[in-house]
Amino acid sequence: MKRALLFLCLGLAPAFPQEPEVAATVAFTEGPAVDRDGNVYFTETIWQRILKLSREGVLSVYRENSNVANGLVVDAQNRLIACEGASFRQPGLAIRGKPRVTRTDLATGKIEVLADHCEGQRFEGPNDVTLDGRGRIYFTDLPGGAVYRIDGPGRVARILSRPEIERPNGIQISPDDRVLYLVEANPAEGGARMIRAFDLLPDGTVRNQRVHFNFYPGRSADGMSIDREGNLYAAAGLHRRRGTHETLDTKCGIHVISPQGKLLKFIPIPEDTLTNCAFGGPDMKTLYVTAGKTLYTLRTEIAGLPR
Repeated sequence: MKRALLFLCLGLAPAFPQEPEVAATVAFTEGPAVDRDGNVYFTETIWQRILKLSREGVLSVYRENSNVANGLVVDAQNRLIACEGASFRQPGLAIRGKPRVTRTDLATGKIEVLADHCEGQRFEGPNDVTLDGRGRIYFTDLPGGAVYRIDGPGRVARILSRPEIERPNGIQISPDDRVLYLVEANPAEGGARMIRAFDLLPDGTVRNQRVHFNFYPGRSADGMSIDREGNLYAAAGLHRRRGTHETLDTKCGIHVISPQGKLLKFIPIPEDTLTNCAFGGPDMKTLYVTAGKTLYTLRTEIAGLPR
């Protein structure tokens, strides 16, 4: 109060910042996935929940105490695979769980731990996950700077690591299982902010790294989905800077990128922070998008894959 009176007496206007700053965040949605019955699951990392939107449009809490679950995918046996335990930080908030990848039987609710380490080394923060046509699981460990493949419970192989990659985030595999796409989301000065592509071999290893699409100097993608023609739907960009070296050059929305690495279409999303997307609906032409506190839907011309 005294400071305000001093400004008034001196005839000076108080110096307010150009934009308001975030004091607290009450919701942060991530990792949508759709089961074979049309129900949508997505994570809310601040309150550590997995939410469920039924095909009838009813929203409920599927799992409390989610262990900071993030990326999700539903496999061919209708089981929910979750990346869990990565540290999560927002203004005035720091959360950390137990890093692991789990699989939940959606019929019974039984949770199975698929992996929490590789070659004696504990994971640091499983982030996003996808499947190939054989049902093998591929996931990123963003803080650990690695990509892993799970061939079955406890059967884990590291297929990429630093310094070959920096901060791996979203991950997808082409419809023919021949290309693995990996988001690099390094917000540091000069950091990789791109989608990399690798040849995916039949044994689940990768080679021939190249840049598929570059978002630098803007914010890179977070998660991404893929349609039946091999086009990526990458959730990328910002409306407002967030204290990193990321610029606003990347518009906030879904960037549809061809198998040749060309931007085919841009679909704006009005809310920060845009995180991920997944296909669903009876014809697989509904894209569910998580951003900020919201789950969005939009229709696409091409059917997507449940990856």
